[in-house]
Amino acid sequence: MDLFDKISADIKSAMLAKDRVRLEALRGIKKEFLEAKTAKGSDGTLTDEAATRVLVKMAKQRRESAAIYKEQNRPDLADGELAEVAVIEEYLPKQLSDEELTAELKRIIADLGVSEPSQMGRVMGVATKALAGRADGRAISAKVKELLNS
Repeated sequence: MDLFDKISADIKSAMLAKDRVRLEALRGIKKEFLEAKTAKGSDGTLTDEAATRVLVKMAKQRRESAAIYKEQNRPDLADGELAEVAVIEEYLPKQLSDEELTAELKRIIADLGVSEPSQMGRVMGVATKALAGRADGRAISAKVKELLNS
C-alpha cells in the first residue's frame, strides 16, 4: 500500500473515531497529494518519494507557522499547528540521530573524495538527495560545514 492509499484509509479511520484534529491533518495531506498528482508536468501518479517530499514541506510549513503564532502570543493556534505536525510526522521516515547523520555524511564525503570546504556544494547535492525526509536541510548543511572545516 503506497502512502496515498494509506492516507485515504486513515481518513476513514479518523472519521469513525471522530478525531477532528487527525481528520483535518489527513485531509490536508490528501489535498496536497492530489495537487501534486495533477500538477502541470506530472504524469498523474505520485511516488512515495514525491509524497515524502510533500510531507516534509508540509511539516516545515506547520512548524514555521507555529513559531510565528507563538511570537504573536497565540498559543491556541500554535498548538493546532503542532498537532498537525505530529500527524504528518507519523508518515515520514524515522529521522536520523546526530550520530547517524554524522556517519552518513562522513561516508558521502569519503565516497566523493571531498576535503575542501569550497566543495561543500557537491556534498550537499548528494546528501540532500540521499537523506531526503530523514534529516532537515539545515542540519545537513551545518554538519557538512562542520565536517569539512575540521
